[in-house]
Amino acid sequence: MIPSAPWRVGVVGCGIIARNYVEGAAAFDSFDIAACADLDPLAAQAFGREHRLDVLPLDALIDDPQLDALLNLTPPAAHAAIVRAGLEAGKHVYTEKPLAVSLEDGTELVDEARRLGLALGCAPDTFLGSAYEAARMAIARGDIGEPLGATARMLVGGPDGWHPNADMFFAAGAGPMLDIAPYYLSAVASLLGPFAAATGFGTTVTEERMLAVGPRAGERFSVVVPTHVAGLLRLRSGGVFSLTVSFEASGQYDSALLVHGSEGALELPDANAFGGKVRIRKARGRWKNLPYASRGERETRGIGLDDMIAALHAGRPHRASGELGLHVLESALAVLQASEEGRTVEIAPPATELPAPVKAAAYGA
Repeated sequence: MIPSAPWRVGVVGCGIIARNYVEGAAAFDSFDIAACADLDPLAAQAFGREHRLDVLPLDALIDDPQLDALLNLTPPAAHAAIVRAGLEAGKHVYTEKPLAVSLEDGTELVDEARRLGLALGCAPDTFLGSAYEAARMAIARGDIGEPLGATARMLVGGPDGWHPNADMFFAAGAGPMLDIAPYYLSAVASLLGPFAAATGFGTTVTEERMLAVGPRAGERFSVVVPTHVAGLLRLRSGGVFSLTVSFEASGQYDSALLVHGSEGALELPDANAFGGKVRIRKARGRWKNLPYASRGERETRGIGLDDMIAALHAGRPHRASGELGLHVLESALAVLQASEEGRTVEIAPPATELPAPVKAAAYGA
């Protein structure tokens, strides 16, 4: 049974990203954030007071019959357990990336949601923004000729400079390949199709770090994952995608994504955000802006959950899906496995066809 809109949604995890989702929810008529829970009761109480949400113990929130869906914003290592519990409670679930930290867990979650007839969505949803849909339409029109592939990079200094519990980003199952690469893997998969194989190299430059902010500031911790990774992925279409992600570029924020074609190229904005310029360059020509119409306040975290709800009512697949999240997870893990083993790793085709974005309003010439 599909609940009537607006859905009542419970947030699990009251950390930094939760604020973005709760504040962004005002842009959508399809759901309301109604309650929150966190393993830290004080964090949940403070977050609930600030955003006028019911504050519940974790188990009570998962089992609450008044809630239609869970929005899982917990640390990556907890994703599988929370998603599984939500599905077992009969709730639709939308989770932050990655879907899980192991391919086995991710596959089990997608299979379980399908078996129960429940929707499972997975961030990121930034590729649903108007900038990326405009790029997709340009590619479909043949504006850059035959797509050849893409190149992307995201180099930053690491979350230990701004996140109070940043050690979780440097633990097993994390690192830049599972934290920031999903933005680019999801974007390229949505533009050019799924991946078929991967190879890559990774290294850990800084083996010990220190938390810079929060009540644990000054605490040191060991790094156990590669923190600078370069991957090369072959697309099922035959194209090639090269990607570099890093937590080692101190004091920097370097993001870029280019789609290459036989007759030109597209330059896309930061895949970790909404909006920004889309530029196109024809063969032997200059870069020009590609006009597109923004959705305004709907260009925000939560658009993936909104699309999931709309898709259920319309009887179509949703786009920031568990299947896409699983394919992205497998692709990221393939790069890490290839780096560790010094070989090329095959990537299974998605179990179901990845749904194409629904065309929005006209974007201009």
